[in-house]
Amino acid sequence: MSEPMNILVVEDDESLRDALLVTLEAAGHRATGADGGPAALALIAREAFSMVVSDLRMAPMDGLELLAEIRTRKPGLPVLLMTAFGDVDKAVAAVVDELKKRIADLGLGISGTGVRNNFTTADKEVRAQGVKHIKEFVEVAARLGAPVIRVFADTQMRAQNWHTVSNNATRQQVQDWISAALRECADHGRKYGVKIGVQNHGDFIATAKEHLALVKAVDSPFCGPIVDTGYFKTPDPYVDIAEVAPHAINWQVKQSVFGEDSEIPTEMNKLLTIIRKSGYSGYLPIETLSPQGKPYDPFKVVPDFLAKLKEAIAATA
Repeated sequence: MSEPMNILVVEDDESLRDALLVTLEAAGHRATGADGGPAALALIAREAFSMVVSDLRMAPMDGLELLAEIRTRKPGLPVLLMTAFGDVDKAVAAVVDELKKRIADLGLGISGTGVRNNFTTADKEVRAQGVKHIKEFVEVAARLGAPVIRVFADTQMRAQNWHTVSNNATRQQVQDWISAALRECADHGRKYGVKIGVQNHGDFIATAKEHLALVKAVDSPFCGPIVDTGYFKTPDPYVDIAEVAPHAINWQVKQSVFGEDSEIPTEMNKLLTIIRKSGYSGYLPIETLSPQGKPYDPFKVVPDFLAKLKEAIAATA
């Protein structure tokens, strides 16, 4: 069981508030109730809480107004907003706005965001749900200020590949499914100024030629490749990286171009030389992975890898 928390429950409906308090206390937590925003703020001023659980629809102060006040008075205090289905869009917008503000306060930029989807499947409904999901997050990305949203053209199902999930359809058939779905997403992205970035992930897209062929089939200025440097399944991935680089709209720079289990580190100066020759001038996001069965400390691995990238940027300038 996790450590008990001291939780503040904010709910103006007494019966619902009592039910939440009983449930949390039964789970081993300490729970205190407040019948609205003003009462909650008074309690927060006197007592240290682990988190706040608040209803969204309340009067005279609703959950979003309470969230804003808590962010001003107790910036590090986690807040969970409860909402009925009809309020989901409003709640998501509030979270995105809060995240955008936090990023701006830290002086950071947003290189992009991403979603999970599966367009290699023969199941039309799954593909349609993927399109719907991407369209929704295109709008989230636009609100957040992210210029690119990462999507997959590879199978995102454990122990499956594009052959199995497509019921052994031909490569051309599967490419037609994927390109049609991506084109619809790109058309939506055009409306919001967000590009659809197609990341290679070693399944349907294992080579540069496959990557570029799919993007060409989509045929949209709002769809381009995201180069994942660790997922070209070829003898010399640097050749594939160089081929796709001039068309890249974003990157995922990995610790090894030979995959997450390889002990051969990426030759950072070689990679940066390729990127500079391509004319790319955007963000270079890094991604570190936790190898199975091996120790992994992100607080050490990430800064070390970032330092290597910065050194290569300086060395190839």
